[in-house]
Amino acid sequence: MMDDIKEKIQDNLKQNEVGSTFSYLPVLPKASVLIPLFVKKEEIHVLMTLRSLQLKSNAGEVCFPGGKYDPRDRDEIDTALREAEEEVGLTSDKVEVVCKLFPIINKSGLLVTPVVAFIEDSFEAQPNPAEVSDVFSVPLEYFLGQAGHSCYTVPGLSGKIHSFLYQDLQSGKVHQIWGLTAVLAIVVAALALRKKPSFETGFDTDDPLPHFQRNLNLRISKL
Repeated sequence: MMDDIKEKIQDNLKQNEVGSTFSYLPVLPKASVLIPLFVKKEEIHVLMTLRSLQLKSNAGEVCFPGGKYDPRDRDEIDTALREAEEEVGLTSDKVEVVCKLFPIINKSGLLVTPVVAFIEDSFEAQPNPAEVSDVFSVPLEYFLGQAGHSCYTVPGLSGKIHSFLYQDLQSGKVHQIWGLTAVLAIVVAALALRKKPSFETGFDTDDPLPHFQRNLNLRISKL
């Protein structure tokens, strides 16, 4: 049953592999994030991290494992895998990459590429305290429901800002998941599960690529 669920999710996600679609982009500062999925009790979960308070940027925020491109990295996938190992001890041989989704320019001007992958549910994170203060998982379908969800606009920023409040059942801690991380979680949940969110997203969750490609091209035209 677990293999069937995993195979179905993989098939759904692979249809959204961008390949070389964005090879036309100018050279921009790049980063990648790994979105690690796993099957637990016949339900898809996603692994997330809480950034250390010692970090200079986005300290204490929830995010996916990831970081800036290093010249030694072969590509965006290599960046995501390297960062995941550095941050939470997830070695590349324990990762089954499924697809690379469309990149998004974040608030710092980095071109962030999401890399979706499967990991074993038995994975035990070993957080690097200099970068990560906590590691937890969320049922992927949570990002399609109204529970804990809110949406608002911020002056100077285009589009809607999504936010979720999620209580980790194991630790009892409440985490706020917002901004780019929340958007990526919504996109992956909608594409993987083939379900529409119960709230307005501001983009077509069946085919989000055109919306984000237009936004990306608009951002680049203003650089």
